[in-house]
Parts: sequence; C-alpha cells; structure tokens
Amino acid sequence: MNRKETMLPRVKTTLTVSGSNRDTYMDFRIIIHFIAAVTFWFALYYDYNHVRIPEQIHRMGNNFGGKFKFLTFLDAIIQAVYFTISLVNDFLGSNEVSPIQVPLIRKIKDYLMASLAFPVAMNVGISFWSLMAIDRELVFPKAFDAFFPGWLNHIMHTNIMIFIILELFISFRAYPKRRKGLLGLTVFMISYLIWIHVIKYYSGVWVYPVLDVLNFPLRLAFFVLILAITLSLYILGEFLNSRIWAKELKQLSKKSN
Repeated sequence: MNRKETMLPRVKTTLTVSGSNRDTYMDFRIIIHFIAAVTFWFALYYDYNHVRIPEQIHRMGNNFGGKFKFLTFLDAIIQAVYFTISLVNDFLGSNEVSPIQVPLIRKIKDYLMASLAFPVAMNVGISFWSLMAIDRELVFPKAFDAFFPGWLNHIMHTNIMIFIILELFISFRAYPKRRKGLLGLTVFMISYLIWIHVIKYYSGVWVYPVLDVLNFPLRLAFFVLILAITLSLYILGEFLNSRIWAKELKQLSKKSN
C-alpha cells in the first residue's frame, strides 16, 4: 500500500511537466509566426513606400511593373501571407497531426507552405547570395546600397530562409500529392517568367542585370536551370518534412488506412 502511494505523485508530476512542455511549444510556435508575419509585412510596407532607386542610377529603377517585377518582393508577399495564415490557424484552426476534421485554414496553410512558401523562399535566398558571391553587379549593384538598407536586404534575402526552415521544425504539415504541389509551383514560376518578358517588351529593360550579359541560348538555359532548381527545392522540402515528422506521418498514414 505504501509503495503504491509513493508512486502516484510521480505519475502526476510527469503528466504536469509534459503538459507544461506542450504549452511552451505551442507558445513558441505562436511567437515565431507572429514575429515572422510582422517582420515581412513591415518589410513590404517599407520597401513599397520608402525605397526608390532612381532610373538614372540604374536601369533596374525603371517604373514599369513597380515592386511587383521583383521575385524578392513577390516572395515577401508569399511569406507575409503564409505566416499570417499560420497565426490565424494557431488560434482558429488546428495544428494536430490528425484532427477529426481538418479546418480549411489548415489545408490552405499546408498547401501554401509546400507549393510556394518553402521552395520560392529558398530559391530567392540561394540564387541571390550565389550571384552576390559571383558578382553583385549581376543582381544587386553596389549603387543600391544608398537606397536599399542593409537590414531590409537581410529580411528579404536571409530571414526568408531562416524563418521558413524554422517553420519546418515547429509546425506539422501533410504535404499534398506531389503532382498537385508541383503544379501550383510550376504555374507560379512560369507566370513569373512570362511577366519579366512582358516587362522587357514594354520597358526595354530586363528585371535583373544578369540577363543583360547572357545571349539568347544562355538566357534560355538560365531560365530552365532556375525552374529546375525551384522544382528540386519542392522535392527537398517534401523530403525534409518526411524526415522531421516521420513518426507523425506514420501515425497519420495508419489512421487513414
């Protein structure tokens, strides 16, 4: 009898600690989603309203297409929308592995993460810093430093990768069928490639200086390479998700069967 009495409090303590850890984890996820959403919305506001690169300084300052001609700006919109949806889902949706009924907000969140938020963010970050390492004049001329703050540059090209990789670890998601996910990403990327050609046609200026130094065959190869890398990043995200959440995905698979 005495042995049973001494064991009971230990069980109770274990359950309390477990619940406390779960609450702390949920709070941490909410905080990250909030910080990310505020960061990207503020960056978009500042970039749109306060960053102006005179055309006489560089041709990239051409007004046609505005900020929406840059994949960096479009990606920041994707990140701001994604983390806002994630925050709403934290309160009104569900982050459970297998809820009885998956809320619509959760379905949107999971698809947006898989098809756009992760691959486009990684594409923007990797391609930007790779070209910067080769020759910054190809992507972000030194003349821009006087108009584009360093902190904003890092939000747009560094923080996007940090937050989206962190998101892989703090929020469970079920990836859509690969065909559906890749379809959404492919439509977005091809639409963007068409858009920058429209801009070139009407303004006479390529969105990125690197395109000026490439002849037609090399430019075509560059576009194919960018598209292939972006689609590969989708596969990478899917793979990482399957490793990080292997136990939960196995549990979900068993339940669906």
